[in-house]
Amino acid sequence: MEKLNIVIKGCKILTPEYKILNGSSIGIKGNRIAVIAPFEEIEKKYEIETILDGYNKLAMPGLVDGHVHTCQEFLRGGTCDEYPMIWTRFLIPFESNLDESDVYASSRLCALEMLKNGTTGFAESGGPLIHAAVKGYVESGMRARLAYSIMDQGREIPDCMKSDKDSLIKMTEDLYHEANGAGDGRIGIYFGIRQIMTCSPDLMRMTAEKARELNTGVHMHLEEHKDEVKFCLQNYKMRPVDLIESLGLLGDNLITAHSVVMTDSEIRRVAQNHVNVVHNPRSNLSNHGMPRVSTLLEWGANIGLGTDGTSGNGMDIFEEMKILRQGEKFAYGLSLFDPKCMTVEKLLEFATKGGAHAIGTWKEAGSIEVGNLADIITINLDQPHISPSLNLVATLVDHVNGNDVADSIIDGKLVMKDREVLTMDEKEIMREAQIHSDKIRVKAGF
Repeated sequence: MEKLNIVIKGCKILTPEYKILNGSSIGIKGNRIAVIAPFEEIEKKYEIETILDGYNKLAMPGLVDGHVHTCQEFLRGGTCDEYPMIWTRFLIPFESNLDESDVYASSRLCALEMLKNGTTGFAESGGPLIHAAVKGYVESGMRARLAYSIMDQGREIPDCMKSDKDSLIKMTEDLYHEANGAGDGRIGIYFGIRQIMTCSPDLMRMTAEKARELNTGVHMHLEEHKDEVKFCLQNYKMRPVDLIESLGLLGDNLITAHSVVMTDSEIRRVAQNHVNVVHNPRSNLSNHGMPRVSTLLEWGANIGLGTDGTSGNGMDIFEEMKILRQGEKFAYGLSLFDPKCMTVEKLLEFATKGGAHAIGTWKEAGSIEVGNLADIITINLDQPHISPSLNLVATLVDHVNGNDVADSIIDGKLVMKDREVLTMDEKEIMREAQIHSDKIRVKAGF
């Protein structure tokens, strides 16, 4: 008799069409979804190793956080209500004082927070000493795309945070050969471009070429704010998208975080080149502005969601969906009397399939279907802010939050059960995190 690792028994299931399937069970073999059927049919055909009770739970694809700052985990609360420039006054002194042990501890805390909020995969946008985070993320069981923060220019950037272009490319290339495919294939290494203002055109061109050679991705901040556009126009006589297009960066292996101040022409080319646009709603609305999501959708752009680290926001993609929904309705829907300018189905697509596309797993993840990777979370529906519901899909976006996630399965392995993370010692991680946070506060002079 064929054997299944895990069966989620008798749950509701969010289908690929964003409907609710009642009374079925999900069988997992290896790291794939093997069968979706009533439990009675499954138990007749398969030997079952582990049964996960799905009563009063909704099974849905794991969320993907498309823009994470691992190394800012210990900066939580440190930038609230502060005047600009956050980058020079806080991020530079903070990141420049991190050591490898800090980054490892930060990666474990970051993973713990994401797992508790229903995130099963993510893209690290680029941090210092990111090789030290690989071990933490392998231990966590998460699916990750990690990148160094690379910079080779900028008067405000200390020497310890930048280097020459050849050394920076080699640093990521070495990490790629060392760690790409770690954790049974869950870990991927991307190239990181911190931002146009701190990376020379030569460095960006070399990054594009090496990423294509290694068949991997590039993660960068793009069109984040008006200062970036002003810098490009003054120094290159081009807008940001024009510049990176001329350097060979536009393509389906590129993640562009924020993407707030794009023109119609830039949006069109980003969409036509299948770039992965990752919006960070809470961060954008508090710092940069409202992205032109509707226009991006009209051109067929792939859109994902990210939390932008935790110095100012928690790592809860459910909250990002809510904020983007309300922001889009306020910015565009209200004036046009269009209540459907941002639907719950589209937001769920951003949080699952869109994110899966950004981390390169969209052909085999992002939806619960036979043959797909078993990256699945369950939501505890037996709560007063969720049940009863006239429309569970709408409730999933408007009412559910990360604290409602009960179980998490990643790559076919149970990593959280009834909100207990099984892959890491939560108390130890919290204890070590406080020690490192206190140390960094002193070293960075906060």
